[in-house]
Amino acid sequence: MNRRHWIITTAIVLAGLIGFQVGNQEAERLLPLSLERPLIGIASVDGEAYVRAVREAGGIPVILSTSSDAEAIDGYLERLDGLLMPGGLDIPPVEYGEEVHETVEPLEEDRYRFEKALGKAWIERSEKPLLGICLGSQWINVLQGGTLVQDIPSELGGNHRGANHQVTLEADSRLALIFGEREFEVNSNHHQAVGELGKNLRIVARSADGVVEATETTDADRFLIGVQWHPERMVPEDGRQKRLFKEFVRAAGRR
Repeated sequence: MNRRHWIITTAIVLAGLIGFQVGNQEAERLLPLSLERPLIGIASVDGEAYVRAVREAGGIPVILSTSSDAEAIDGYLERLDGLLMPGGLDIPPVEYGEEVHETVEPLEEDRYRFEKALGKAWIERSEKPLLGICLGSQWINVLQGGTLVQDIPSELGGNHRGANHQVTLEADSRLALIFGEREFEVNSNHHQAVGELGKNLRIVARSADGVVEATETTDADRFLIGVQWHPERMVPEDGRQKRLFKEFVRAAGRR
């Protein structure tokens, strides 16, 4: 049994010596057996939509246990080919030096510590692809020294929860190249967004009211993208969002 086969088998059957675990039976059923597909870690979530989107894009989705132990983090960095940081509750504002707004619903402590440790290590110690979705996009900005708008309705006005809206992409962005167009409709289920931009990032998409909807790294050779919408929920009907996951998995395969 070669090393990659051992990794995949361990992820599926034994939950991994470094803490891999499949979140539910549906996720396990969707895992393919091909040894050529890249391993995509999905941090802290057992949502079927993330698993299915990665699976259908050609990757092997592996839901990660929330261990911030240094050995576990090192193992993820070594063995995974790509990382997806998914949606969730709010990053504690202490991370970007602000008092807590009354609307903030902080992440559960174990998940907060895990995603902070893994995200920071992944960005700083690897060049492997990273896709952040909703909360994951916000993590990218905060881990790069940026801040968040803690509550869009009270700080900026408008509502971004439960209402689809248009986004406009920068013409020279990697996202525009992936999607093949600059304007389209996305779903929206967030009350926070990027405030001050983190280092080595650029804003590449906004909604009509000016809220930041996507960022990318300024490193043209790396796939590091955060989107504020939930493409995994749109994949079944929207070919554009399928292209995002396919390009993410393709980049992971090249690594």
